[in-house]
Amino acid sequence: QKTFTKERRKKKHQLRNLKPRTNYTCSSQVLYDQQLLISQNKTIETDFGGEYIAYVCMLNFFSFYNLHNLRPFTNYTVVLQARVTGKVTRSRNATYTFWTDPPSKVNGLSASRKTENTIAVSCKRPDQLNGPEGKYYLEVRTGNTLVKKDSGPECRFLVEDLQYLTEYNFLVYYDNTKFAGLPESVTASTSYNAKALIIFLVFLIIVTSIALLIVLYKIYDLHKKRSSNLDEQQELVERDDEKQLMNVEPIHADVLLETYKRKMADEGRLFLAEFQSIPRVFSKFSIKDARKSFNQNKNRYVDILPYDYNRVELSDINGDAGSNYINASYIDGFKEPRKYIAAQGPRDETVDDFWRMIWEQKATVIVMVTRCEEGNKNKCAEYWPSMDEGSRVYGDVIVEINEHKRCPDYIIQKLTVGNRKEKASGRAVTHIQFTSWPDHGVPEDPHLLLKLRRRVNAFSNFFSGPIVVHCSAGVGRTGTYIGIDAMLEGLEAENKVDVYGYVVKLRRQRCLMVQVEAQYILIHQALVEYNQFGETEVSLSELHPYLSNMKKRDPPSEPSPLEAEFQRLPSYRSWRTQHIGNQEENKSKNRNSKIIPYDFNRVALKHELETSKESEQDSDESSDDDSDLEEISRYINASFVMSYWKPEVMIAAQGPLKETIGDFWQMVFQRKVRVIVMLTELKSGDKEACAQYWEEGKQAYGDVEVHMKDTNKSSAYTVRAFELRHSKRKDPRTVYQYQFNNWNGEELPAEPKELVLMIQNLKQKLPKKNSAEGNKYHRNVPLLIHCRDGSQQTGIFCALFNLLESADTEEVIDVFQAVKSLRKARPGMVPTFEQYQFLYDVIASTYPAQNGQVKKSKHPEDKVEIDNEVDKAKPDANCTSPPEALETSEGDKEAGGAKPTEGAEGPEHAANGPASPVLTQSA
Repeated sequence: QKTFTKERRKKKHQLRNLKPRTNYTCSSQVLYDQQLLISQNKTIETDFGGEYIAYVCMLNFFSFYNLHNLRPFTNYTVVLQARVTGKVTRSRNATYTFWTDPPSKVNGLSASRKTENTIAVSCKRPDQLNGPEGKYYLEVRTGNTLVKKDSGPECRFLVEDLQYLTEYNFLVYYDNTKFAGLPESVTASTSYNAKALIIFLVFLIIVTSIALLIVLYKIYDLHKKRSSNLDEQQELVERDDEKQLMNVEPIHADVLLETYKRKMADEGRLFLAEFQSIPRVFSKFSIKDARKSFNQNKNRYVDILPYDYNRVELSDINGDAGSNYINASYIDGFKEPRKYIAAQGPRDETVDDFWRMIWEQKATVIVMVTRCEEGNKNKCAEYWPSMDEGSRVYGDVIVEINEHKRCPDYIIQKLTVGNRKEKASGRAVTHIQFTSWPDHGVPEDPHLLLKLRRRVNAFSNFFSGPIVVHCSAGVGRTGTYIGIDAMLEGLEAENKVDVYGYVVKLRRQRCLMVQVEAQYILIHQALVEYNQFGETEVSLSELHPYLSNMKKRDPPSEPSPLEAEFQRLPSYRSWRTQHIGNQEENKSKNRNSKIIPYDFNRVALKHELETSKESEQDSDESSDDDSDLEEISRYINASFVMSYWKPEVMIAAQGPLKETIGDFWQMVFQRKVRVIVMLTELKSGDKEACAQYWEEGKQAYGDVEVHMKDTNKSSAYTVRAFELRHSKRKDPRTVYQYQFNNWNGEELPAEPKELVLMIQNLKQKLPKKNSAEGNKYHRNVPLLIHCRDGSQQTGIFCALFNLLESADTEEVIDVFQAVKSLRKARPGMVPTFEQYQFLYDVIASTYPAQNGQVKKSKHPEDKVEIDNEVDKAKPDANCTSPPEALETSEGDKEAGGAKPTEGAEGPEHAANGPASPVLTQSA
């Protein structure tokens, strides 16, 4: 047992670093011999001490209090008192001093250019000055560089002498003498130095004018020197002219084709060498009369003038100087002196002189190888009266027009020419205007010029005066025609031709005759065409005896002349590419893998999206877009085929497959087809020949709705009328379908007369013939023909259609050329002799001979429908022409830059001709 003293019982324990205002529990126990005697618990709350006032302030430091209605720009002291309440109340103060806000930003800052290098900067005063009145400050910077500084009591600054064509940044702020406000910025640029530019341009004009005057003086001085020493110079040039000529041997008919191919090799290198060796002008021949001042305005081109020695001299009028001058030259034929007169196209000022020449030279045939306007350029005055006028007086010459006949490639006008001062009766003159020479280049088919020559020779006779030939300048196309006519005469007479020698002869008689290389090559192409295929055109009046002789075999073992003619036909097999139709994704769209359209004249289908973008008012204008669509358009097995009337093109197509019916109707709509000719039944035996692409009532194919409105049947054919509507077009279109019955594709039509009657009937549904000249194709194709494969029966129909048009218009037919043209356009056209002979027989039966005269068959008495949509497209290029034949080359270089005397005119231009002529290929 222990005794506890009083001091020990009252002993105290102190605990420090306890948290303020916190409850702590104290436990005490008394143990004796490990036995618990006493156990007590007591809870004690700690109090605040002075050191905790700062702690309390920190806890509330981030509380926010808003002080209102303070004075601007004033120093304020804020006292914050922290107080705690415990057993003793304690407190402590915190003091903070601050200034109120500086001025706010300026308002409405703007910068405007006053002159080329002066900027005016202005602004409005800040909303809050926050202090006393101060100043506005301006800083001008470009990039990071400080350029100028300025200040003032008003925010109006004029910044001058800045750099030209430089962008500047203008910073403006307000300073209230105590604090500066935040800056506001705006950007502006200076302009070019107008004064310096004007001074430079004036200087440039002065220098150019001085240089031009010097050049003109030099030209004048050179011309003067040449005129003063002409004889000496001509002798010099003469030696050079003759020296540069080549020794080119005449070409025998047997090797004409081989020689042509050899010279065309390597991009026509040999032809080019020959052509360039011929002097453009033979300087030994003087040209004085044409250069006289009173004659100069009579020349269309200042560089194309007749030589003095062989110019055509008119009779003098009252001793008037220059009244005997006209820009025309006598030209020798193959072996006939002065057979032709090569003349420039008359100007308005020289029309009277032209008719005076026609009268005095006793000319009876005028060959015009140009259109009056080409490419918006005046090429020749219209120097004849219209049919409405009847007659017109040109000086003393009276010209009366009796007949005007338009054919696809030319226009024939029968005129009567008389003279008021002479008692002689009027003289018949035939005017033939060739209209198929393209604006650039040469005709793609030389056969057209052979056809022109036949027409001209039919009207000329032994007693006629010279044949007058003219184009615009009277050298390029004029020389080409004369060269073809003379060389064909030489080929027939001597079985050989000397084209090079004759062109040299032409240049000795008139400068620049056969103006460009393409025309030189065209003469050879025409000779090759004639030598290979001969004359195959026959008039209706001679058709029956001609056909009878052509069918005779003499001896019987040899082919008949008609069979021999068929064998001469080129096959044109694979003569052009067929890449699109043979692409893997398009092979299933072809009925016959051997009948694939050529790429150059396939019908390109535009996508519906492109079609919908076109104007609702469909234009009949021609489009050159088809070539651009070549790669992006959809494919359909169809080809453009040339019709007799060149601007109007037909489509030859295969019978639609079930999966291509929609494409077929899209083609009909896009090409504005008026008549569909169906030459097959839906089935041929057990095989499908054509999917039925029409239904009773309405049927939609994409954006095109087809509604069959009417059906008329006859023993020979069925006519159906369809109404086509496009979802994005207003007006409907009517399309007629003529289905010819009972024609097995493997055989010839059992009733050819019925086929002819159907052709004559359906022509009444087509638009009127386009009277525009030339041969530009357009997107409107009024006639679509299809059979099973688009060739077997279609070829016969197209050939017959064109031959009937030729017979009605010109009373001549050329089966050979009609079939040759179709074979170039699509594979498999008229492949057998039986079909070829069938064409002759149908024409002969359609135009029977009675008493030596051809009796034309009567056309059906159906009412002719007048079409309001007259095609307005100006013809431009043959759609079946290869692209290279239509491209323009550097005509200025070829033509030597002949300078026109009339502002809108220039020298004739021509592109290099096609790479190869119409050559015989293996049948």
